[in-house]
Amino acid sequence: MKNILKIILGATAFSTLANTALAETVNIYSYRQLDLIKPVLDEFTKQTGIKTQVQFLKKGMIEKLEAEAANSPADVIMTVDIGRLSEISKKGLTQTLSNETIKSNIPENFRSADDTWFGLTIRGRVIFASKERVTQNDLTYEDLAKSEWKGRICTRSGQHAYNVALFASMIANKGEDFTEQWLGKVRSNLARKPDGNDRAQAKAIFAGECDLGIGNTYYVGLMQNNEKNPEQKEWAESIKVIFPNSNGRGTHVNVSGMALAKHSPNKESAIKLMEYLSSGTAQEIYAEQVYEYPVKPGAKPSATVAGFGEIKPDTLGLDAIAKLRKAASRLVDKVGYDNGPQS
Repeated sequence: MKNILKIILGATAFSTLANTALAETVNIYSYRQLDLIKPVLDEFTKQTGIKTQVQFLKKGMIEKLEAEAANSPADVIMTVDIGRLSEISKKGLTQTLSNETIKSNIPENFRSADDTWFGLTIRGRVIFASKERVTQNDLTYEDLAKSEWKGRICTRSGQHAYNVALFASMIANKGEDFTEQWLGKVRSNLARKPDGNDRAQAKAIFAGECDLGIGNTYYVGLMQNNEKNPEQKEWAESIKVIFPNSNGRGTHVNVSGMALAKHSPNKESAIKLMEYLSSGTAQEIYAEQVYEYPVKPGAKPSATVAGFGEIKPDTLGLDAIAKLRKAASRLVDKVGYDNGPQS
């Protein structure tokens, strides 16, 4: 009787464990809202049977991970910008993942040297130019310092993460002294004090306040397809996208990326998700939702993104940019960039 009871209890325990395994869920802490990553996550679940659960954390992600420590339910971290990815890694909130599948899918310059984060999609930091008032179709970042653009450039704050990364890339490519002089000249060429987000620069060009702006490529897609605020379609229609330095070192790019959380409780399934996200198919699904370019060579951008033009990314490793962010931020203050052209 005891043996029969043991067999029954053992079978029950096995059944419970099996059901638990089948029902295992990968927990994702995401800087991006669920609707933007849901299509690619749904396809992963369809292919593997592994479920996903997303917690949207546009603010306070690092603080939450630090507070939860070893008790954190987070398996995978999905966020944007090299600054955020680098900071999460530096704070020890990720773990090293030396995975050949992921590495073969993601070029070296779009992942960290220590394998603690991996890029999935890229956005170019490009020039928005008035179709009516700008005849040039080929400009460099260096050109923005030329006197012909005096009073004709609009940007958001120089201290915004996207601009800090751009300025850091300039330091990496041209040196700190050159970048300081260049940044001061760009400030002198501003039409107004830096203000608003990237879309606001397109709006200012549409309104005739300036002729050039600096913005991320994906904002063009957001404006072109904005049914809630259709006036933004007019802003997008008024500009052309110029990919700076396309005939040289390439256009500065930033990434959205992923990392394996330090205390991932479902590590095996988390790695399966990350392997899938690194694939060309998954990158194409994800990139289409966020109007970005896949990082995997051969993976195709959506029709909307292809309409911006072909991008030739700067081959500079994003790790190098991350290391120079503080220096870039210091230069922004040193030249009084955010004070505007009259400072």
